[in-house]
Amino acid sequence: MAIARLSVKVGKVGKALAHAEYIEREEKYALKKNQDLEYSEAGNMPRWAEENPKLFWQAADLYERKNGSTYREFEIALPRELSPEQRIELIQDFIDQEIGTKYPYQLAIHNPKAMDGLEQPHAHVMFNERLQDGIERDPEQYFKRYNSKVPEKGGAKKDNTGKDYKTRKDEIKDLRQRWEDMSNLHLERAGLDTRIDMRSYKDQGIEKEPEKKLLPSQAKDPTIRDALMQSRQADRLVQQYDLGDLSQDLEQLQLGKSLAQDIEQGKAEVKANFEQFKAQALQQLREQQKLEQEQAKLKSSRGMER
Repeated sequence: MAIARLSVKVGKVGKALAHAEYIEREEKYALKKNQDLEYSEAGNMPRWAEENPKLFWQAADLYERKNGSTYREFEIALPRELSPEQRIELIQDFIDQEIGTKYPYQLAIHNPKAMDGLEQPHAHVMFNERLQDGIERDPEQYFKRYNSKVPEKGGAKKDNTGKDYKTRKDEIKDLRQRWEDMSNLHLERAGLDTRIDMRSYKDQGIEKEPEKKLLPSQAKDPTIRDALMQSRQADRLVQQYDLGDLSQDLEQLQLGKSLAQDIEQGKAEVKANFEQFKAQALQQLREQQKLEQEQAKLKSSRGMER
């Protein structure tokens, strides 16, 4: 089964430009550009940032209100089973579905080597939730408060605000389901049997703890790497040989063990009851023999008296 992972992150004021440089592998991250940057693009940018998306994120850091957010990001694992071109098509279709023409966005696909030595493709979709409404605004005005009565005098309207925790949580769950549906459609189109499942292990009925993300220092530790690879290999063997639901098998074994214990206990009780019955019968037999002996003695003594 292909890797299933989608997380949603929020960037605060002062973080947007640095993060854009990180996903684009620019400035201090430039050394990694030729190592793992597989693809990048930007879309829906205002006119003044169309040629240079970094200007947009720089303006967001400068002019967005201090306690506001400058970007939201989808970080998504892409199926390594797909080709690079197929992965680009998949993430572009997802962007069209989830962002469309509403928000300015920047996309980067990274493909470093995984711990097993194979590809680890994943996408960073970074977007700003101020709606594109066709009104031309300079960088400073763009990030001002929205004016509902005279939109051209205020900033671009900020979407997706004022939601409580439960609503956000439900929306992320629905988002992951849509990613699962989109990914599996593309995997099917590619003629592949593998699929992704965005449900938690608990919802899938699998008694397994989610794999914890390692720190870079931990990932370089050969002992930790070997332990993790052995764990993953064990999981693959379970799937390969179709060992079924081990938790259910264990439950059946425990049920069988309990039944065997009940049978043994029943046999012991029968045996104990039989031993008790045998002892009582033996006692009655002895008492009967004793009574008969007494009667014989009494009869014999009367015969002698005559």
